[in-house]
Amino acid sequence: MPEENVGPIPAAGLRGFLAKFTVLKGARRELWLTFLIKLLIYTAYSVTNKTIAYWLSKDLGFSDQTAGALVGWVWAPAMTIFTLLAGSITDAIGLRRTFFLGVSICTVARTVMITTTNPSLALACGVLPLAVGEALGTPVLLAATRRYSTTVQRSISFSIIYMVMNIGYIAAGWIFDYVRDLNLHISILGFEPTTYEQLFIVSLVFEILLFPTIYLLRRNAEGDHSDKAVIRQSSSNFWIRIGATVRQSAADTIGLFRRLIGQSGFYRLLAFFLFIGFLKAIFLQMDYVFPKWGDRELGLHAPVGKLSAINSIVIIFLVPVVGALTQRFAAYRMVIFGGAICAAGVFIMALPTEWFLPAVNTGIGQWLGHAYLGVRGNIHPYYIMAALYLTVFSIGEAFYSPRVYEYAAAIAPPGQEASYGSLAYLPFLVGKLLVGTGGWLLAAFCPEHGLRHSGTLWLIFALAASIAPIGLVTLRRYIRVPEAGREQTS
Repeated sequence: MPEENVGPIPAAGLRGFLAKFTVLKGARRELWLTFLIKLLIYTAYSVTNKTIAYWLSKDLGFSDQTAGALVGWVWAPAMTIFTLLAGSITDAIGLRRTFFLGVSICTVARTVMITTTNPSLALACGVLPLAVGEALGTPVLLAATRRYSTTVQRSISFSIIYMVMNIGYIAAGWIFDYVRDLNLHISILGFEPTTYEQLFIVSLVFEILLFPTIYLLRRNAEGDHSDKAVIRQSSSNFWIRIGATVRQSAADTIGLFRRLIGQSGFYRLLAFFLFIGFLKAIFLQMDYVFPKWGDRELGLHAPVGKLSAINSIVIIFLVPVVGALTQRFAAYRMVIFGGAICAAGVFIMALPTEWFLPAVNTGIGQWLGHAYLGVRGNIHPYYIMAALYLTVFSIGEAFYSPRVYEYAAAIAPPGQEASYGSLAYLPFLVGKLLVGTGGWLLAAFCPEHGLRHSGTLWLIFALAASIAPIGLVTLRRYIRVPEAGREQTS
């Protein structure tokens, strides 16, 4: 494990495990505030992510196809693109100001999305600005974690950041189900928010809570990266500085690709990330397709949020264990192994539902349906199937997902680790573009009204997920690059 120098003789067993956490004793308050900011940001983001496809259809009147395209081809890719530009803005104006800028944009954008039903206004002044605001938070949180932690604290700090992100996803799933289940009909000065606007209000509350939290970050806590010169600048110069930074960041990104285009390893890595994108698409559909599918197959306001939270629960506990046990294996092999497990999990949803009827009446089936999910009455076999699918998929994710970033760094030529690492956003971009077709699949195989063929829908998803491990195995001799520090094994 990296950076485990906590003393001259590392402790073993439980004492050694606890020692990894005790290095945070005496950590700067800014580090703890960063953890809290991460929780608030990701809870608000995840609530919005689960709601946006439904809001586009139910409140703005878009079809499944158009809503899916807007989410997969506008909202989600915009966040990825702006995230690539956001790092330079953070370097230019400082962590604290970038936090405030991102949260301010998100607050205004969420307010627009709550208060308007005009599609053009909601998209132009709500969805797109929200993508910008959300994108500003991602690199700034990573930079804050690095800057506010010491060398000894850094490894466990990034682990906690990852854990806090998943806690935010779990909380968002429960909130999504709870607000929908309440089915409140309220009026605020004549304004009667729909269920999905109420969910946006919840995410707005989390956003507003960020202002006092960020305010507690001390201006002088950024070390040598002082904001004093920035603070003295006029407001107009501030925006000019941001504009210049965005232009420079875009130019740097284009320059990065120009430098990498001539390297054979770059094309191999692109092919690698293209295949990983099919796995990311299955992960993303849990927010953009799964909620609508759940309501149509399992009944209105089915607890799809708690179901999707199974993924984060498993990941929190499994990733550190899998990471520790598989360190000696090459990243490429682990990605194939994990990807195959993920694909196998999706195939569970394509099986006949009657095969799982006996499992409904078992103790585990009753606990899952009634105790955990809170289902009233009979438990549909799809609840058992979805829980199994998500558990198996999460096991595969624990094997492959962390190793994707390791592989990018391991195959990079000396001195270009950061450039290759920055390409790690590409699988999510590919996945988002693929999941944009989810609306067409919903409309074709699981429409709101009419005959449904959910088994076919999930079979398509399973076959799409299978493209990743099959492609990585079939084209291994063309794609795989020797990893630094590991022997090339078959």
